[in-house]
Amino acid sequence: MQHDIDFTRTTPFTYKAPEAPTALEDKVSGLNTIFKTAGARSVLKASLDNADLGRVALVSSFGTDSVVLLHMASIIDKSLPVIFIDTEMLFHETLVYQAQLTIDLGLWNVRIIRPDEHEVHARDPNGNLYQSSTQACCALRKTRPLNRTLEGFDSWISGRKRFQSGTRAQLDYFEAEEETGRIKVNPLAHWSLEDIKAYMDANDLPRHPLISKGYPSIGCAPCTSKVAEGDDPRSGRWSGSTKTECGIHLGAGAAK
Repeated sequence: MQHDIDFTRTTPFTYKAPEAPTALEDKVSGLNTIFKTAGARSVLKASLDNADLGRVALVSSFGTDSVVLLHMASIIDKSLPVIFIDTEMLFHETLVYQAQLTIDLGLWNVRIIRPDEHEVHARDPNGNLYQSSTQACCALRKTRPLNRTLEGFDSWISGRKRFQSGTRAQLDYFEAEEETGRIKVNPLAHWSLEDIKAYMDANDLPRHPLISKGYPSIGCAPCTSKVAEGDDPRSGRWSGSTKTECGIHLGAGAAK
């Protein structure tokens, strides 16, 4: 069978050279190579001593496994700035846990930040913005307050881990935030849930009171639900929606 194919009509091919890595990406790549086989505490300590990372802060939710990183920080440097975002919609148990843990670990530079009261009055006067847009609510109460606070820092430390969700499966120790020019450090990136529990047990660390009530991942009260045993620990966050992150790990552009 003969097919009529017009070989004279071809789509022009335009070669596009791959973008060269930025200076920040080069720096992050180098750090990940150096610390490829390092442990969490070594990564955390190096982050505080490395001139390339500049001024560093630890951002903590004081959630279900936050105590691990906070405990490590308390051993290395109790003066490390620790940023806690009180969205004003957190569980009462989280606020109590945060206050007690700060005292127990001797962390004397914990900075509690809150959303701008004028923005809240203008955008969410009745406290129900989350019902119409969880994205807008997170931006108002979490992302923008943190972005404003992090303007005084060059790098920041998070407690994210690969096992927490598919979107974090390729997490490295160091990440480049091109939009802000900052470096994000994830000392526990390679830890498993068993590692977390073992560290807590070995150091006799207090658990968040909501863990025993079926909350393996805890955020704001209206958007956090219990999780059935064996399910994804983060499936109780924004349950019933496609949302998987509040926005603080999506860059400054998420703060809309």
